[in-house]
Amino acid sequence: MIQEILPQDEQYMNYALVLAEQAFEEGEVPIGAVVMKDGVVIGRGYNQVEMKENPTAHAEMIAIREASIKLLNWRLTDCTLYVTKEPCPMCAGAIYLSRIRRLVYGASDDKSGYAGSLHNTVQDARLNHHVDVVAGVLADKSRDLLQRFFSDLRDK
Repeated sequence: MIQEILPQDEQYMNYALVLAEQAFEEGEVPIGAVVMKDGVVIGRGYNQVEMKENPTAHAEMIAIREASIKLLNWRLTDCTLYVTKEPCPMCAGAIYLSRIRRLVYGASDDKSGYAGSLHNTVQDARLNHHVDVVAGVLADKSRDLLQRFFSDLRDK
């Protein structure tokens, strides 16, 4: 089910964008993620694939791992994940498996988005958990950052 944007969604997405900027400055694809529970950040991450030489070091995976450690529980049932770009298949799977209640993302990804664009793992009716999704929060800022990163990369 697509949910409506809440007043705090832009505030938390701005925090995810700060993390995406950090990824950008470190030469990583600029994606940031924040896990919130009861108005408190319990997990955060930004892409670190190149730095860690690890294909699973996506922003969402790092934020989910940190939140699970903080809660001492793999079930993040009362949490919202804010991420600057629509999750890939791996991250959508992790969102589903961690039982995150709500996903809020910025830019859509027509090539590998698995929260509504290419496929919709997080809301697949055949699965036993479904995530509420809000798409397009500060999408222009997220998209601009990604486009700037890849433009700079092509110029090199």
